[in-house]
This record gives sequence, C-alpha cells and structure tokens, in this order.
Amino acid sequence: MEKRRFSLPIFCLLFILAFSVSGQAQHSPDTLNKYYDAIVNPKTPEDIPLGIKFYAAKTENDRKLGDTLSAIRGLRLLAIGQFTLGETYDSENSAVDAIRLIDLSKGKDTLIGAQLGLYNQLGRIYRENDNFEKALETYNNALKISKTLKDSVVILNNKANVYKDAQLYEKSLVELDLAFEKVKKYPDPMMLAFLLDNRGIVRAKINSLGALEDLNTALKIRKEQNILKGMYSSYKNLSQYYFERNNREKAFHYADTAYSTAKKLNSTAFIQDALSLFMVMDSDPKIVAYQKLTDSIATAKQLAQNKYAFMKYNVEQERKNTEIAELQKEKEKTEKFIFMFLVIFVLILGTFVTMFLIASHRRDRIRQVFKTEARISKKVHDEVANDLYHVMVKLQNDKQNDEEILDDLESIYDKTRDISKENSALELKSDFKEQLSDLLISYQNGKINVITQNISSVAWHKISDVKKITIYRVLKELMTNMAKHSQASVVVLTFGHSKKKILINYSDNGVGGSIKNKNGLRNVENRIKSLNGTITFESKPNQGFKSKITL
Repeated sequence: MEKRRFSLPIFCLLFILAFSVSGQAQHSPDTLNKYYDAIVNPKTPEDIPLGIKFYAAKTENDRKLGDTLSAIRGLRLLAIGQFTLGETYDSENSAVDAIRLIDLSKGKDTLIGAQLGLYNQLGRIYRENDNFEKALETYNNALKISKTLKDSVVILNNKANVYKDAQLYEKSLVELDLAFEKVKKYPDPMMLAFLLDNRGIVRAKINSLGALEDLNTALKIRKEQNILKGMYSSYKNLSQYYFERNNREKAFHYADTAYSTAKKLNSTAFIQDALSLFMVMDSDPKIVAYQKLTDSIATAKQLAQNKYAFMKYNVEQERKNTEIAELQKEKEKTEKFIFMFLVIFVLILGTFVTMFLIASHRRDRIRQVFKTEARISKKVHDEVANDLYHVMVKLQNDKQNDEEILDDLESIYDKTRDISKENSALELKSDFKEQLSDLLISYQNGKINVITQNISSVAWHKISDVKKITIYRVLKELMTNMAKHSQASVVVLTFGHSKKKILINYSDNGVGGSIKNKNGLRNVENRIKSLNGTITFESKPNQGFKSKITL
C-alpha cells in the first residue's frame, strides 16, 4: 500500500522536471550561433528580421524560466538588430530593459561586457537622434567600466563620431588620436578601418591632408573582410567626399555602389540613407528644399515618438535609490539597536562576572582563614598543649622542684607569646624600612650575625600595604625557621628592584638539608603566590639555605 501511495506523485514530479529541463534546453548551440550571426554578421536580407523574431520569442521564454542572464543577452541582440533595421525606439527600449535586468541582478559585477555593449548601443541611438550630449554621457559611463583595450578603442571611436556629427572636428580628432594610440597595441583590421574611415571624414571637413588616403585604406580593409555594413559606410563617405569637392562623376559612382550595398543588406534604414545621397547631390533647388523639409519633419516626429526610455529608467533608478536609502536607514537603526543590546548584555554579563569573582575571592579568603586557624590550632596543640601536658605529668609525679616547673611554664608562655605575635595583626609604621630592619636585627645575637644590603634602595613609600605586610610575614617566617633549625652564624638579605618588582635574596650558612614542604614554607609560598609573586628555595646538606623572592 505504501508503494502504491507514492508512485503517482513521484511520476508527476519526474514528468514536471523532465518538462522544465526540456524547456530550458530547447535551443542547441548551433541554433544559438546561427541566429547570433544573423544579428551581428548578416549574410542575406532575411537574416536580421529572422534574428529579431527568434530573440524576441527566446527572451520572453527566458524571463518565464527566470533565466536572467539569457534574457539580458537576448535583449542586447534585439537592440542591435532593431537599430540596424532603423527601429531606434524599439532598440532603445530593449537596451534599457536589459540594463534594468543587470541592475536587479546579484551578479552585476560579472556582467561588465554586457553593460558596455548596452551603453554603446544607447550611445548609437542618441547619436542617431542628434542627442549629442546624452550620447557622450553614455559613452563616458561606458569608459568608466571598460576593462579591455579593445572596448576602450571602440568607445573612443564612437565618441569621435558624436563630435563629428556635432561639427566639433578638432575634438573628434583628439578622440581618434587617443584611439589610434591604443589600437597600435591591439592590431585589429576592422577596428583600424573604423578609425581610418572616421579620421578621413573629419580630415575632409577641415581640408586636412591625408583624408582621401584614410578613406581608401578603410574601404580596402573592409572589402578584404567582406563586411557589408562597413563597405556601405566607406562608399557613402567617399561619395560625400567627392561631392563636396565638385567631382560629381565619382560622387555618383560611389553613391550607386552604396545603394547597391544597402539593397544587399535589405535594410530600409540603409536604403533610405543611400537614396538620400542622390537627393542631396541633386542640383534642383526645389528637391533640395524638399529634402531639408522632409529631414526636419522626420527628426521632429522621431523625437516626439521616442519616449526616452533611458530617462524612464533614470526615474525608476532614482525611486530605487530612494528605497535603498530608506532600507539603509532601517538597517542602521537595526544595527544601532543590536549594538545597544550587545552593550547592555556585556554590562550585565560583566556585572555578574564581577559579582562571581568577588564571591569567589571571598570564598578563597574564608578558606585561607580556615587554613590559618587550622595551622594555629595545630601549632598550639604541638608546641603548647604537649608541653602543658608534660608539666601536668611532672606535677602528678612530683619529681621536680617548683623552680624547674616555673621554668617550664615560662617556656610555654614564651611559645604562646611567639605564636600570638606571629599571627597577630601587623601595624605598619610610617618608616617601613626601619620597621623591617628592626625585625631582622632582632634575630641577631652572639651566635647569629644578620647583614642587610641595599634595603634603602627600595622606594618603600610606593609599595602597597598588602605587599609590605606580606614581605614582613615572609621574612619573619624565614628568619624564625633559620633561628630554630639552621644553626647558621651568618644571614645575608639583599634587596633590589626591577621595574615595578621587588627582589629579595636570602641566604645563610646553616646546616642546610633537603627541603620538605613543611607548614612554614608552604605558608610562605601561599602568601607570595596570592600577590602573583614567585619564591624559590635552594638547600643542600652543609651548604646553607637560599631563597629568592620576586614580588
């Protein structure tokens, strides 16, 4: 039952997947290459119309399938084909539509080539409509994103054409000179032909030498490459060159050749342009007047019909920029909120961590108190209670005289006083150096000589009370240990400092021996480590005892 339940949906899913894949792969590479050549390199009069029909249908299908890159390529080729056939309004719309898709695409930076082609196409459209300022603006935008030498040369050549149409011939030659400098590094016959043809026209306008040579060289290259559009341009320009120099025979010869080439292209725009050559060269003043009137009416009509889709695009772009700005403001507000939240969170976390550390420190201090109490209790038990018990036994046995018992009691008292002094609160004096010196000298007697060196070199007034108390206790512990166990006759304590650290070296000439981690030394280590200091011990039999303190 389970297998039967899922068999139908799986079949439907496979059918839909197969259908969608077949829809995306309906055009083979050979078909795409065929219609691409029909637009870019037409061989027969039917090529461009067939190419436009193909890419119009393909672009619509690409949009339905969500294939933005294919749709952009299709719109660009549509714009080229429509412009070639003289449909400038439709060409502009196709180009602007493609630019809009690029702007909406996430991979905009990877579509530089497509952007350049579309800007170039719009520049040609605006030039055709005599909107020279807009054409130059579009070409300059293209130059900003141009990445290759070839692209830059093409755009400079097109700018030169715009200046030429605007009769700014000197500026046109400047752009062409820049292009020639670049094309030397990129030898391309067709590109060279474009530049030569344009330079020949501009030179002819200002009667500069070399104009005819440039025009003939361009025609020769184009014939060798068999490019109809380029050949038409050369024939037309040569016709105009000779007409302006009153050589009507050659002017009409090249006009006839241009007309024949236009018919091969099967383009109404080219054919109309070729026929206009005969109208211009006709000497009848009425025909000349008619031609001028027809041109002005056609220009006005074209300008009225053209809705300037690029301007619409700019309006939409401004609206899009406004939306982006609003989104950016919202994003900034959100980021500020998140930042404030993080700051508050860090403060709260810091407060809890601080409280935890304080509580932990308190627990450590309590543990240290417990350890100190335990140590004092053990010391009282070992050194006082045992002695008291021994006196009590003597009294019970009554084997000692009163004077000896008094001596024992006095000894116990001395031990009790020493323990009390060792663990009592230390009151620091204003002159800590003197207080510390008194402590050390107090251990000196007829058998023990205590020597201190450089104790005055330490700026004791800058040392914290906690460190002073620790130094006092530690040295007292070491001196007491020396007096009880070392049998030393000389003790040397050397003081110094390194940056903010205090250095103390202790040494004696006692009996030494192996170091055992007894309570006294353990307490010394704990005191030093609690202040992030270090202490080391060194002792060998009959070689004395040494200690180095860094605090």
